Amino acid sequence: DEINRINQVLPNTDTFSRTLAVQQWIRTVISRLDHYKAEHRALLKEATTLLELALWKANLDDNKGGVLEKEGVRTTRGRRKRARKEISITSGARIVIKNVLPFLELK
Repeated sequence: DEINRINQVLPNTDTFSRTLAVQQWIRTVISRLDHYKAEHRALLKEATTLLELALWKANLDDNKGGVLEKEGVRTTRGRRKRARKEISITSGARIVIKNVLPFLELK
């Protein structure tokens, strides 16, 4: 409870030392805020990645791997890989993430 600490320190501090105590307190609070913002950014990046993977996986499941099986046409590993890559590009994750991030970011 760094915020409340200043209320306990100031009444017992002489006038000259109050300025120094407040300045130190402000530095500590700003340092903690910076730490929490960095932690938030890291969590946001992880959540964005998970959201993108979930959208991609859902799109893969909807498209059964993205490969349309045609009768008499053999599906190669390379074709499946290209189809998965195409789905990852067209999964819509970038659009969804672009519209979700503003609600998760700190202002």
